[in-house]
Amino acid sequence: MDKALDTINAQLVNIFDNVLRIEAASVTDKCGAKLSMTEVHTIAAIGTGDLKSMGEVAENLHITVGTLTVAINNLVKKGYAIRYKSEKDRRIVRVGLTKQGKKVYYIHEKFHTDMVNAMTEGISGDDMGVLARIMSNLDNFVAQF
Repeated sequence: MDKALDTINAQLVNIFDNVLRIEAASVTDKCGAKLSMTEVHTIAAIGTGDLKSMGEVAENLHITVGTLTVAINNLVKKGYAIRYKSEKDRRIVRVGLTKQGKKVYYIHEKFHTDMVNAMTEGISGDDMGVLARIMSNLDNFVAQF
């Protein structure tokens, strides 16, 4: 690998590690929540809009409904999520966020917005296109696995 590729590799590893660490600290610092990043990302997948089925959330997270059930059980116990069973078909379970869960959702979203804004600060239109292609290439690579 040449020097530029070595530098890019080191930066990617460093960025990945730091994003996860800072993302978790951001939620904990701003709302005192003791949540894992898996739980925060589950909250993000549930979102603040319409209730979602367990299948929708599991698909969004690329996990099984069984794995999601464990995560939802923990989030319900901690007061961040709530389950709703359909009146017509009690087998259908939808999930939503409590007020506390929505607070975590918005803190997490703000972190991502701030991160993207910092990353694109001072980048011109042409360079923004190059950056978008770079990010697309990276996304396509990790999507293979």
